[in-house]
Amino acid sequence: MQNLTILIIGFTLILFACTSNQPEKIITLDANQRLNSTLESFVEDGRVVGVSALIFEKGEEVYFGAYGDANREMGVKMDRGTIVQIYSMTKPITGTALMQQYELGKFKLDDPLEDYLPEFGDLKVYEGDDEEGNPILSDTKRPITIRDITRHTAGFANDTNAPYTGTLLAEASLFDFNNTLKETVTGLSEIPLVFHPGEKWFYGPSVDVQAYLVEVLSGQPFEEYIQEHILDPLGMNETRYFVPESDRDQMSSAYFKNEEGELNQISDIQAHDLNINPYSLKPGGWGLTSTLDDYQTFARMLVNIGSLNETQILKPETVELMSTNHLSEDVKDRLWLPSKGQVGFGIDFAVRLAPPVDENENQGEVGEFFWDGAATTLFWVDPVNELTAVLFVQIFPYDGSLHKDFRDAVYSSFESN
Repeated sequence: MQNLTILIIGFTLILFACTSNQPEKIITLDANQRLNSTLESFVEDGRVVGVSALIFEKGEEVYFGAYGDANREMGVKMDRGTIVQIYSMTKPITGTALMQQYELGKFKLDDPLEDYLPEFGDLKVYEGDDEEGNPILSDTKRPITIRDITRHTAGFANDTNAPYTGTLLAEASLFDFNNTLKETVTGLSEIPLVFHPGEKWFYGPSVDVQAYLVEVLSGQPFEEYIQEHILDPLGMNETRYFVPESDRDQMSSAYFKNEEGELNQISDIQAHDLNINPYSLKPGGWGLTSTLDDYQTFARMLVNIGSLNETQILKPETVELMSTNHLSEDVKDRLWLPSKGQVGFGIDFAVRLAPPVDENENQGEVGEFFWDGAATTLFWVDPVNELTAVLFVQIFPYDGSLHKDFRDAVYSSFESN
């Protein structure tokens, strides 16, 4: 009996030691309650009409929550199967497609873009107007590289209100839904750059150029390529440009917040136009729809450094390359990127470089990479804690305060190492 008691005590001590050495979990019971309270408050305070979120940690689902309505006017609740327009969260999927071509040896990051897309071979940079009001156009100091189009340093015009290039952009109608990717990119190549390649970070149509480059390198239409090489292998069956009529009752409506803070529905016919009509344009920078589980699948592939459920999408070293900062310290002008915290930019992701300086900055771990979308969707990959988070709402204008509060709910009780 004494020996049995000793064995039980010994086993208990071993079990306790093993348990005490386990990494600290972020999504505890308290965190779950905090997340529920946060998401519910988004709806109750009138900040959103509907919201949902899904978090995995160390390979396990640790949180799901959905509050409010996907379509308030029709009384349709936000739920796990709600389809949303992810806008710029399309970009990391495009970057994944491009880097699959990189793995095949089709290009190097510092290759001139013109080597593959000759239309970018004779670019000019708009440097202002002369005394007579004529545009001053100069030769580029160096060619645009493929690295430039992966980190938004190419110099492409992206503001219809800007002097000279703004008028050209408006007249070109680059993103007419009846355009092909080739027509969009060819039109872009005919508009002068707004700065010399590599000198600034300026968010724009670079990822649409990436998508067209995938078409050229693979010999396959971009939509077909991502379907065959990313979406189908991962089982992302509800991530697509065109949503069939049978699934449209799952689509969330979009809402616009006016100056009085009221959320008004944007007509579904207007908001969903690209996704419910058989247009030619399949942008690389935006345009996909998805569900929480589908996009979480993509995020989990990334946190697993390129593979999920024995399906390899990227090599580990490629994911590491994509999630490494590629912005030099010499690039001081970074538009609104600093508003996302102390971050750099990799290949179609922002990359966290330093811990938050105070409680006013977005919470997160160094090494995290992430991106968001125009309708205020968000996802991030936290390799340190093996955590992936996806947040879905559908509101305009973009509201980064929702992301701040959501991140606070995830990390507020966790002390970073």
